[in-house]
Amino acid sequence: DILPPRKDCENLLGQIIVNTLKDKGKVLIPVLGSGRAQEVLLIIDDLMKRGVVKDDTPVYIDGMVWDITAIHTAYPEFLNNNVRKLIFHKDQNPFLRENFNRVGSKKERMGVIEDEGSCIIMATSGMLVGGPSVEYLRHLSSNPKNSLIFVSYLGKGSLGRRIQEGISEFSLSSAGKQEVYPLNIGINTIAGLTGHAGRKELMNYVYRCNPRPRKVILNHGESSKTLDLASSLHRANRIETICPQNLETVRIK
Repeated sequence: DILPPRKDCENLLGQIIVNTLKDKGKVLIPVLGSGRAQEVLLIIDDLMKRGVVKDDTPVYIDGMVWDITAIHTAYPEFLNNNVRKLIFHKDQNPFLRENFNRVGSKKERMGVIEDEGSCIIMATSGMLVGGPSVEYLRHLSSNPKNSLIFVSYLGKGSLGRRIQEGISEFSLSSAGKQEVYPLNIGINTIAGLTGHAGRKELMNYVYRCNPRPRKVILNHGESSKTLDLASSLHRANRIETICPQNLETVRIK
């Protein structure tokens, strides 16, 4: 994909959060537990420091996010300079804001859902294929004041992808039977927060390779996009490109 500028993505995230909180709604952000979650936490921390989002807005963190974030905090030497300085020197760990709250049980989760106040909820899984994010969606999806923000890649067939593609309701199993839930919640996608390189970055990477590659093998991507990128790389660089299918063998000499 051709990704939008990072700053535009951060501003859009802030705008959606502000508008939702103003309407007394809740913001649900399904996240990947490692990497994406911590990145979004840093963005939210920055939005609060800059006064874009009220700095006392409750942020609830559910699923594996909290434990993985603790590992990031334990090894700040592997983080970028700005975050490392905040943790080491200024005692302003962005992952440990007073209003960042861990949700550690089903009872606490229901407390967050039933509380009438506005808040931000970050929970795994990022594709809504299981975990607490699905439970939050079950209870929040019917209220148009709430917002759902996708910040992760959504695989084909996942509940997240189907919502993104426009379904109006979804069904989940509850007490042994299927129940249908309406999707009145505001649905938003911020593509530029992906951890993957965009089309321009990949094209530029191949162009700058030295020595020039004789062959480019494209793997791990949606079929239509992989084929399109292969075609563009071939035209731009006049080099052979292939997109192996599942179970296809490629001999590397």
